[in-house]
Amino acid sequence: MKIRRALSSTALIILMLISGLGASDALGASRRHQSHHYYRNSSGHMIHRPVHARRAPRGATAECYDGTYSFSAHHQGTCSHHGGVRAWLK
Repeated sequence: MKIRRALSSTALIILMLISGLGASDALGASRRHQSHHYYRNSSGHMIHRPVHARRAPRGATAECYDGTYSFSAHHQGTCSHHGGVRAWLK
């Protein structure tokens, strides 16, 4: 999956460079393509969206009632769409 993503990002950059767009435009498009895994929190920082996992992933701050792990930096709103906080990890 990671290889497929890397190849698609590389192909996107090549196509944009051929079409006359600058390298920074191509890299920006590649980052936007992957941004669906992140959201901007109330402090303006990019935070990983909650994920399902068997164990707490590195950087997770809370376990939600639906089994997802949150990476939220603030208590307010954490796990709000996932049944609430089951346990705080940090």
